[in-house]
Amino acid sequence: MIIQHCVRRITIGNTLSMSVRRYAGGARTPVLCIPGLTRNTSDFDDLAPKIAATGRDVITVSLRGRGRSDWDTDYLNYHPETYRDDVLTVLDELGVPSAIFVGTSLGGIVTMATHASSPERVKAAVLNDIGPELAPEGIARIAGYVGAGAGAGPAASLEEAAARIRAINEVAFPDASDAEWLVFARRTFHETATGEWVLDYDPNIARALMELGPAPDLWPAFESLKAISTLVLRGGLSDLLSPEIVGKMRAIHSAFDYVEVPRIGHAPMMTEPVAWAALDKFLMGID
Repeated sequence: MIIQHCVRRITIGNTLSMSVRRYAGGARTPVLCIPGLTRNTSDFDDLAPKIAATGRDVITVSLRGRGRSDWDTDYLNYHPETYRDDVLTVLDELGVPSAIFVGTSLGGIVTMATHASSPERVKAAVLNDIGPELAPEGIARIAGYVGAGAGAGPAASLEEAAARIRAINEVAFPDASDAEWLVFARRTFHETATGEWVLDYDPNIARALMELGPAPDLWPAFESLKAISTLVLRGGLSDLLSPEIVGKMRAIHSAFDYVEVPRIGHAPMMTEPVAWAALDKFLMGID
């Protein structure tokens, strides 16, 4: 089955434009997919058509400073509350009153923040390898590669880009093949007019992360999700969402659905058989 999609640019904050893809799937509540800290819409290239085939439109976004979205000249705007406002603008522009939010890492933080401020816009929530507390090991690793990656300079070829991204992420994807690392690189880098490959995000995201921290206090926002259906996915090798944090989440919100994806770290792509089975079942329970 071929799922059609279109690409749009939506104005955010009056001056910037945000790259958005919409996959036509059907009349059921649409799904909004929000990627992680340095990632973009391409992370959902495989997942979005699978969801759309179940009868829902799927909207995927590149947050400001990533992918084909504009970079912000004020790097302090690279913050979850700004992203929350941006995704609400996207939904408004597309005429979507509410959506099922699927958020990977930072995208899950944006999901929690959105529900806390505008609960009527979030019909249900999927938190992919993220919770209201971040394990320090994961924070340190992410801060290290974002800063180092920003200053590493361009790669001479896609193969070199794949080797770089593999060195950073192989701990999270120990079973990935050479071909899969090339796909990973294409989704993380883009080719310049001179044939070099550069990371597909604004290096100033690293500055914002260092100065502003990864997130505000998210426990109240997470607790607010008790009002809606929630699925939490955890990579079995994750260093950002630990079993201890999941236990603390259970203590204040005992009803969320939960699944671990074996042999995957931060973060599952959600097309893994275990992850997709859980996500498909979860979505089937929502109009």
